[in-house]
Amino acid sequence: MTMSMSTTTTRDTLPTYFISHGGGPWPWMKKEMGNAYAQLEAALADMPRQIGRTPEAILMVSAHWEAPAFTVMSNPKPPMIYDYGGFPEHTYHVHYDAPGSPALARRVQGLVEAAGLPAAFDPERGFDHGMFSPMAAMYPKAEVPVVQLSLRRGLDPAEHVALGRALAPLRDENVLIVGSGLSYHNLRNFGPQAREPSKAFDDWLTETVEAAPAQRIERLLAWSQAPAARIAHPREEHLIPLMVAAGAAGPDAGVRIYHEDAFMGGLAVSSYRFGAAAGEAA
Repeated sequence: MTMSMSTTTTRDTLPTYFISHGGGPWPWMKKEMGNAYAQLEAALADMPRQIGRTPEAILMVSAHWEAPAFTVMSNPKPPMIYDYGGFPEHTYHVHYDAPGSPALARRVQGLVEAAGLPAAFDPERGFDHGMFSPMAAMYPKAEVPVVQLSLRRGLDPAEHVALGRALAPLRDENVLIVGSGLSYHNLRNFGPQAREPSKAFDDWLTETVEAAPAQRIERLLAWSQAPAARIAHPREEHLIPLMVAAGAAGPDAGVRIYHEDAFMGGLAVSSYRFGAAAGEAA
C-alpha cells in the first residue's frame, strides 16, 4: 500500500475517539456471552457511519501496550497477540487480518519526534485485543490498514495529551485516531458492588469530556482527584488513551456516543467522540 503522509490534505478533519473496548476476545464469544456486548457492538459498528467515509488508515493507541518510548508498529503484516487468559481455546486462533502501514508508522514517528517526545519503531509487534476486538465490530472485513502506537511507561497524563496534540495533523490526512481502553477498569471490583463507584466516575468523565476544551484538559490532567477515581482505575493504563484522543481533538467538542449503566451486572461504562460526525455542523 502506498500512502502519502507528508502534507495536510484538503479533506475534512476526522473526529477522534476514546472507546471502551470490552473484555478479551468478546466478538468471538457470542455463543458463550449472549447479548452481553450487544450495545457496545452496535456503538462500535456505528462509527463508520459517523465518520462518513473510509479512513486511509487508523492509528490505534491501545491500553495493552506500554513501552519506554512512544513506540509505533511498523510491521506491514502484523501478527496476532493473544494477550488474555482463561478464555475458550478457539479464541487463541482468531485472526483479524488488517494490513499495517509502514508509511503511516514513519509519519507518526516524525510527528512525535518533532514534538520533542521520544519515539521508536517496533517491526515485530502484532495486534493486541485492545485493537482487534473493537475493530472486529468497526470494520469486520479488516479492509482498513491499522497501526498501533504504544503508551509510554509512567503513564503521565500531560505527556499523553502532548502526544495527542502532536498527532493532530493526521486528522486532516484521513487517518482516524482511536484511543482504546475502558472507562472503568477494576477487575477486582465488577458486578453490583461496582454500580455506585463506576457511576460516580462515569458521570465525572462525561461532564469532563463535554466541558469546554481548556477545562476538559485541566480536568483530565487531574483525573485522579475525580470521584471514585482509584476505584475505577487502580492503575490508569485503560484511561490514558483518552488523554491522547483529547489532546488530538484540540478545540473540538466532546460527546458521549455509547453508555451502559449495568454492563457486566452493574458497571457504568462509556465511549466518546471528539469532533462532529459526518453531516453535522462542526
